[in-house]
Amino acid sequence: MRWDALFSDLEAQLAARSRLDLDADIAERMRVEASTVELADRLRGSLGLPIGVQVTTGSVFEGTLSHAGSQALVLQGQRHQFLVPYAAAVQFTGLSRLAVGEPSKVRQRLGLASALRGLARDRTRLSVLAGRGATGESVLHGVIDRVGRDHLDLAVTEDGEDRRASNVRHAVTIPFSALAALRSERNADD
Repeated sequence: MRWDALFSDLEAQLAARSRLDLDADIAERMRVEASTVELADRLRGSLGLPIGVQVTTGSVFEGTLSHAGSQALVLQGQRHQFLVPYAAAVQFTGLSRLAVGEPSKVRQRLGLASALRGLARDRTRLSVLAGRGATGESVLHGVIDRVGRDHLDLAVTEDGEDRRASNVRHAVTIPFSALAALRSERNADD
């Protein structure tokens, strides 16, 4: 009888050790998999959720996440839409733990410049929030005239004015690295 108890005890110890090894292996694989997840994947996993984004200037934008591209996101607020470059984000609140990869190779290549070119093409009236850290934030109103590889040219107007030669106060060039967010009015059908 004692031999049966001894072998049963040894089998139980071996099974427990095997289970601990399996648990450790699973935990390590989960850590390795989590280390490959990019921010854009986490944001795509949060599409449709209300989130908050704090940017480098200290401003916080809240709304429903409607788009997560390769370099920027779009939030739908009650009255405005916000385009926020990932490089300007300091922290996010409300993200899901779900991560969704981008299946489209074309969308993977569309970056911030592509979105800005679309806004320039549509002559969208915008408020551009620019600045970094302690320098504070400046808000310019206008329409994007041109988009370069790493900058945009903004025709500055009064808030709400269309871009007409007589309305343009001056033009400014803003590096992408200084963009905190762009705000536009929501369309009635959004």
